[in-house]
Amino acid sequence: MLKALREQIDTILRLDPAARSRVEIVLAYPGFHAVVFHRLANWMWRHRFEVLARFTSNVARLLTGIEIHPAAKIGRRLFIDHGTGVVIGETTEIGDDVTLYQGVTLGGTSLSRGKRHPTLEDGVIVGAGAKVLGGFTVGAGARVGANAVVLHAVAPGESVAGIPAKPTGVKREAPKDFLPYGTPCEDLPDPIARCVASLMDEVANLKQRIAELENKTELPAREIPAEAQPARARRILRGVED
Repeated sequence: MLKALREQIDTILRLDPAARSRVEIVLAYPGFHAVVFHRLANWMWRHRFEVLARFTSNVARLLTGIEIHPAAKIGRRLFIDHGTGVVIGETTEIGDDVTLYQGVTLGGTSLSRGKRHPTLEDGVIVGAGAKVLGGFTVGAGARVGANAVVLHAVAPGESVAGIPAKPTGVKREAPKDFLPYGTPCEDLPDPIARCVASLMDEVANLKQRIAELENKTELPAREIPAEAQPARARRILRGVED
């Protein structure tokens, strides 16, 4: 237990440049407090003291603003940065070296009592305000951007963003690389921007094609084959002939 607490403190000290000492972390970091309370509540839950476990987790929520169900399975060195508004559901499973930011929800979309909350494998980072909803797996080293809504499984090392979340095209081969807020700040490929750019290119190509057709020798309207004339033009010509 003491070893796990030391690892927790060392992780926060390493990942948060605002942390200046271990004493500061122990006294002033709600994410650290929430994890400590959860270890206690989870022990109670596993030993069939369910009501007492729920009471302990509720006290932790009141003190830290972080809600973790006592049945949730949490690995080593979980870093909850800032933490206010974080919700971790009952059947959630979190691996080692995972980072969650404020406002993150690991929720369920089913009313069944089975596995309905996500599994976060080792090294996952979930950005501020993101919602990961469902009983699927977010692969090791994956990055979830701020305010993303994730409704499907995420491949290991993949970065997702948006509502609903989609791959950004950024895939990291080194899952241990830390990425604050789960959002790549350098050369982030915006899926919407790429779509708009593709449409603009298509419009430019069509304009060029039209210009080329207009520059060709034009035949009198009556000499243009009927099948080559637009429907509206054919109706106008028929009206003139009549």
